[in-house]
Amino acid sequence: MSETNTKIEEVKAEAEKIKAELIAKSKDESKEKISKEDMQTKTEKISEPKEESKVKWGIAHIFSSYNNTIIHITDLTGAETVAISSGGVHVNADRYESSPFAAMKAANAVVEIAKTKGFTNLHIRVRAVGGVGSRVPGPGAQASIRALARGGFKIGRIDDVTPTPHDTTRKKGGKRGRRV
Repeated sequence: MSETNTKIEEVKAEAEKIKAELIAKSKDESKEKISKEDMQTKTEKISEPKEESKVKWGIAHIFSSYNNTIIHITDLTGAETVAISSGGVHVNADRYESSPFAAMKAANAVVEIAKTKGFTNLHIRVRAVGGVGSRVPGPGAQASIRALARGGFKIGRIDDVTPTPHDTTRKKGGKRGRRV
């Protein structure tokens, strides 16, 4: 039993020596290979700029009333205008300015301009008329949002920024309201 244990220990020790020699050789060879390959790849990496897909955010301000739809794309600060269009530019009759079709055409026109300037993502701010009356966006708001999404933009946030009065001028109609 003791003889077999000693033989096993000798074989293990010999295997450890061979393993250590192989590791040392592979390290030396790999250092030489790596150094030559690294020099080539490092020079290639320096000469070729890495192309990244740049993400550029903008804000689409959509003002939708019952008479017209205006779409205005700005940068994130809101200070610089990228593109602007309205429903009235794309239709002939005044009664069609607020239609979903006119809003969609205006959004498509704005999409083309914003794409050429490198914008990829948009936050959307929808605004209705506000004030004393109804604060519901007009019929062109939804159509313009869909057209922006179909235009290839990734949509971030959709906010309603309709101004609501905290205290306002008196509603028309007098003390007893409108008498019919």
